[in-house]
Amino acid sequence: MATMKQVAERAGVSISTVSHVINKTRVVSDDVRQRVLGIIDEMHYIPSAVARSLKNDKTHTIGVLVPNSSNPYFAELISWIEDAAFELGYNIILCNAHGGAQKQAAYLRLLMEKRIDGLVLVASGADDEQDLLPRHEAVPIVQLERGLPGLDADLVLAGQEEGGYEATRHLIELGHRDIACVSGPADLPRTRERVGGFLRAMAEAGLALPPDHVVHEEFTSAGGHAAFTRLLARLRRPTAVFVTSDLMALGGLCAAGAAGVRVPAQLSVVGYDDIAGAPYALPPLTTVAPPKRDMARLAIDLLIDRIRGVHAPLRSTALASTLVVRASTAPPL
Repeated sequence: MATMKQVAERAGVSISTVSHVINKTRVVSDDVRQRVLGIIDEMHYIPSAVARSLKNDKTHTIGVLVPNSSNPYFAELISWIEDAAFELGYNIILCNAHGGAQKQAAYLRLLMEKRIDGLVLVASGADDEQDLLPRHEAVPIVQLERGLPGLDADLVLAGQEEGGYEATRHLIELGHRDIACVSGPADLPRTRERVGGFLRAMAEAGLALPPDHVVHEEFTSAGGHAAFTRLLARLRRPTAVFVTSDLMALGGLCAAGAAGVRVPAQLSVVGYDDIAGAPYALPPLTTVAPPKRDMARLAIDLLIDRIRGVHAPLRSTALASTLVVRASTAPPL
């Protein structure tokens, strides 16, 4: 592997000149710069990112910490984050904190050791996260999806409660009155907010809600399958279900098919997240679509402004989600 010294000897310049060309730390004449860059390309010289970061105090690397990158919603959000960062000259290091606070703390230490310039944090919302982050504010942080109490950082989110409300209003406006809700673990803010929107819409419409019409399971397709299996085994089945996750809704559609329940003729289903597979479900899934691309772009723009030293009041921005009506909802028979 070529070294900086070899590049300098081949170009007939000093090692410091090669360094200045690479790091853009001093004006170098155009002919010398072009000659050095030509030799670098010819010799396939790769500058040390660690050495450059020590010299410039910047790595052009952003850490991204998410709860579970195997979830299609987070995978899509990560993809938009990476695209937005790359367009502005930054790479990302992705860490998956699925497994709890200890794993998250370990990854935060790792990211700091990698000398990231900033961090995009997508917190799961578990209670044991709350005491971990304030002591890691050595780099700028932008929170995405939800804010952790006690952490002073910019926040970008989509209105979860409002999304749950709009999904439920859609079912009510179709004429449904016996509506159930399938959601993830009750202790997660994402669950509380989306279910909160469901409860508000039901209350506004004056609709009774039996206690067993809100079913909690894991935010997985298996969890949705289990929840629907229980709902559909009852003597009085709901005519519609609001599901706070598309993954759960896909499992629910499978359970409905296994139970001989036709969607939407006998059961309307609304999901949440508008994952890439939602339009290809059978039937295509009506769902709430958070503005994932816009959220990612705004989070990266805010973070890079902070990295570049922009001083401004902390921002908390809530973007609107959209109800996407497909073929899984219809008026009750």
